[in-house]
Amino acid sequence: MMYSTIRFGDLYAVDSRNGLSKPIKIRGSGYKMINMGELFANDRIYDIPMELVPLKDSEKNNAKVEVGDLLFARQSLVFEGAGKCSIVMEVSPLTVFESHLIRVRLKDNVNPVFYYYYFRSTLSPMKSIVSQCAQAGIRGRDLQELNVLFPPKNVQDKIANILKKYDELIENNNKQIKLLEEAAQRLYKEWFVDLRFPGYEQTEIIDGIPKDWEKKLIGDIIGKISRTKQIKTSDYLAEGAIPVVDQSRDFIAGYTNDEDSVVNLGIPIIVFGDHTRILKYIQFPFAKGADGTQLIISDKDNMPQSLLYLSLKAVDLSNYHYARHFKYLKAEIILIPTKEIGDKFDRIVSPMLSRIQKLRDICNKSSQARDGLLPKLLGGEIEV
Repeated sequence: MMYSTIRFGDLYAVDSRNGLSKPIKIRGSGYKMINMGELFANDRIYDIPMELVPLKDSEKNNAKVEVGDLLFARQSLVFEGAGKCSIVMEVSPLTVFESHLIRVRLKDNVNPVFYYYYFRSTLSPMKSIVSQCAQAGIRGRDLQELNVLFPPKNVQDKIANILKKYDELIENNNKQIKLLEEAAQRLYKEWFVDLRFPGYEQTEIIDGIPKDWEKKLIGDIIGKISRTKQIKTSDYLAEGAIPVVDQSRDFIAGYTNDEDSVVNLGIPIIVFGDHTRILKYIQFPFAKGADGTQLIISDKDNMPQSLLYLSLKAVDLSNYHYARHFKYLKAEIILIPTKEIGDKFDRIVSPMLSRIQKLRDICNKSSQARDGLLPKLLGGEIEV
């Protein structure tokens, strides 16, 4: 069945509003403020670390966010990002939002989770109000005039409950991934920073490093990988046979069906973002994405891929700001253990990294299933 439509602004409990503009020089203390970074990194926003800003009394009332508020991106560097919708799931006692966002608070007889999913779906009318100048953007007055689907409240609740189960599974898996990543990094620190590796009590330390260990430039231990076809960002597909991995925040950036692009060496491959500094540990055949995506393998028997990956994660390149970072990465020095220690570390950590990949696969399939259900549920194709 097809549902009726309504002017979006007629569902507002209060008028929509833009957030606060706070100069960088006054930030650092005060109250949490949701900015563009949090919005684009989190579809469902919880009480996470954020920038702190001082607030006037009027700002505490006018710019406060509450659980269930919808936040929309007013601007984006790309067309697809304008109007991006996130929902507030949890906040500290007083959290506000910045000026590049629009806050929408819906009436009590409307389910905000339903409309969060609606604006994520292919049925969303958001594209109709995006203007493209130097940046893509939307305006609050246009947002309120959108005609949106308006099923009965009980239908909204049922659809929201079906879809949120997928997100809850994804969030639980992401928590497990985080714990596994932290465990691997703790073990790396214990063995290779604190030098509390197996047998350290009987190992002689010479010039600050264990006997038979070495210090090497990263560039001197990296092997060469044969070039494969690189997939342009504009050629990424929403679905396909081959995952595309690039330097973006998304673990899988898109898909391709171009078999000439496949990277498959039979071992995990480390992906490094030349601009973003993002590191990924890839354990499946993939295609290399847009410019700036560097592929790294070890050419040392005593430096397994799992250890090289965690060694690279421990390198701090933040001082170089916006630059091509790969040359700086290769100039950094890391510890190379004996083969015995390297293999012991790999036997412990590789199963952790494999488990992380299995959890990511579940998240990816859950996300695809959720997104496949979205238009069918919202469009009334599937009765609830």
